[in-house]
Order: sequence, then C-alpha cells, then structure tokens
Amino acid sequence: MHVPDGFINAPVSAVTGVVAAGAVAVSLRGARRELDERTAPLAGLVAAFIFAVQMLNFPVAAGTSGHLLGGALAAILVGPFTGVLCVSVVLLMQGILFADGGLTALGVNITDMAIVTTVVSYAAFRGLVKVLPRKRRSVTVAAFVSALLSVPAAAVAFTLIYAVGGTTDVPIAKVATAMIGVHVLIGIGEAAITALTVGAVIAVRPDLVHGARGLQQRLRLRVNGELVDAPAATPAPAAARSSHRKVWITGLVTSLVLAGFVSFYASASPDGLEKVAKDKGIDTRTEKHATEDSPLAGYGVKDVSDARISGGLAGVIGVGVTVVAGSAVFWAVRRRRTSDGVSPSSTSQVA
Repeated sequence: MHVPDGFINAPVSAVTGVVAAGAVAVSLRGARRELDERTAPLAGLVAAFIFAVQMLNFPVAAGTSGHLLGGALAAILVGPFTGVLCVSVVLLMQGILFADGGLTALGVNITDMAIVTTVVSYAAFRGLVKVLPRKRRSVTVAAFVSALLSVPAAAVAFTLIYAVGGTTDVPIAKVATAMIGVHVLIGIGEAAITALTVGAVIAVRPDLVHGARGLQQRLRLRVNGELVDAPAATPAPAAARSSHRKVWITGLVTSLVLAGFVSFYASASPDGLEKVAKDKGIDTRTEKHATEDSPLAGYGVKDVSDARISGGLAGVIGVGVTVVAGSAVFWAVRRRRTSDGVSPSSTSQVA
C-alpha cells in the first residue's frame, strides 16, 4: 500500500507530513516507557523482520497480491509507540533506498501504514485481551483479529486522504469499494502472519512480547493459613542473556532468509493499491520517484543481471540496513530513558 508521488496533492501531502512528524515525536517519547535492555534490541529486529516480510507478496485475488503492513505485529511485540517507529523506519528505508513509496508521500505512508494500523490494531488488541481468558492462546487470537482489522482500516484512511487530496477525478465511492474489498482479503494474510509470529515468540520468550505482559498469574502459596504471592522466579542473568541472544539471532537469520531467498518466489502481481490505481485511473498522475536511479531501486542491485541474485542481495542489504538503523534509533531512545530516570515499572502493560 505504498503511495507513490503524484497520487496526493502537495497541500494534503504537507499536512500528512506534519501529522506524521507529530506522531513520530510523540512515539519517541512514548517508546522511552516501553523499551528496556531486553526489548530495545528486539525492536530493531522487528523493523528488519517487517521489511523482509513486506517483500513477500502473496496472491489474494485474480491479478492482485498483498503484503504485510506490520503495524499490528510491531505494536503487539514491542508496544504501540515503538511499533509506530518500527514501521516508520521501514518506510523511510524503502523510500530512500528502494524507491518504494514516494518521498513527498512519506507523510501519507507513515500516517496510513504506521499510525492508522498501529492505533486501530492495538486498540482492538487491548479490548480483546481484557475479555478473553488470560492465556497465551488468547494473545494469539487477539493478534489475529486486530491485524485483520488494521488492513481495511488503512484502506479506509487512504480513501479519506484521497477524497481530500486526490489528483485525479475519480468517483470516491468506486475507490472506497475497490480499496476496502481487496484489503479485507489482504487482511486475512496479515492476520495469519501476525498471529503465527506472535505465537512463535510467546512460545519461546513470552516476557519479550509487550502484549503478553501481565498474562501469567502469580503463584500463590498458603502460609500459616493465609494465601500469599510466591516470589517471582528470576532467571540467572547469564541464562537470560543467552536466551535473548538466541531469539535475536534466530529472528535475524529468518529475516535474511525471507528477504534473500524466499522473496524470489513472491507474487509478481500488483498489490492492492497498485491494482486499484490502475483499474480506476488513479495512477495517471504518478510522478517520477526522486531515487529511482538508486543502485537498489526496485529491490534489485544495479548491474547484477541475474534476477535471483540481484533481488536476494537487495533483500539482504535492506534487512541489514534496517536492523542497523532501527537498532540505533531504539538504543538512543533507551539511553534517553535511562538518563531521564524512567523506571521499568512505568512501562505500560497489557493485562
């Protein structure tokens, strides 16, 4: 759903840019309460994983494909504020290095794909985990439903933005019907990927999943006829670091394999927005991308003739750059948290 330059006029693009900048500023402050020494490295990895999975377009209808947006996944794994930052980092890397999503439309894309998806999905997720049984399976179910809702919500948001600032004279009702219809189908794929990923992390390290915090009940013991909370089990520091390192390495290797190898087998059909834009004539005002001559434009390495090698190298480079950029941002946020004396107890919990 990457909006290219030319779809939305300059005034509305500028307004969404202001909205996006404000949301990122708020998220930087909010992420200070979400990130700690365990989750800061995970956040950079989540950004890289989203980049990798976005390269895996899956077929959803005749001649149409879809890909992960990632807002729900990021919000549930590392928190809503950090989630906005994760997706924003991905969109920035894609726009600058791979000419995917217009630079003048960066505000539109962050508003639509980072802010709307994260806010809608996390609100739905929190509502669901409050009414579902306090079990790990409930977190996975809530992740599935919230991710499913986030994609058509993003389609609605794009339609509203286009209704205000679209550069072509297309009946907005037709745009809405087409966008929402195809993105409901894409949402099913988003939901499946999100639920599988969240479930996999919970199975190994539930303490690393922001949305699963407060899930486990404290063991209670009867002492002198009274029930008291048992002391929380604290893993040995060395064991905890080793476990965390394994999760991080496994996630990075998975991202590299997905982007560097599996992406070659992704659907070549246009995604939902591209298909609707072509069918409805929205793409007639598409402008040349400012970085279309980038060595990595189009997710291929310039001057590498073999398509498989070119795409694989581009994917590996993208994962590497995204994990470095994301990790740098989140470590800086965490250091600011430490210097400001933000206590771990202030971190928001889902319960």
